Amino acid sequence: MKVLLVDDEEELVTALAERLSFRGIDADWSTSGNEALKLARAHTYDVAVLDIKMPNISGIDLKKRLEKMRPDMKYIFLTGHGSEEDFRAGSAEASQYLVKPLDIEVLIETMREVVEP
Repeated sequence: MKVLLVDDEEELVTALAERLSFRGIDADWSTSGNEALKLARAHTYDVAVLDIKMPNISGIDLKKRLEKMRPDMKYIFLTGHGSEEDFRAGSAEASQYLVKPLDIEVLIETMREVVEP
């Protein structure tokens, strides 16, 4: 499985990428929507894990752009806020919606669920 992690919290995405690699999952990461778009142009991903609230390009807007480039990619949204509004936005746009802080095992299980239904 190849994963694209996008969150404006660099410590979070680097730690997640490292922990996923320890479990045999190939993960690239980005701290901005524009950088994520560049990665998606250069690589094919099975799933993108996107923070909903990011500066410049929100996770929801990023998903819409990525869908045009990679229509087969699946999506999981993250939020640290856990508001009802975030939940509604995330659940309407993605297969899954998770609240930070993340349990790595729950993230891996969720990624497998959306990639291998």
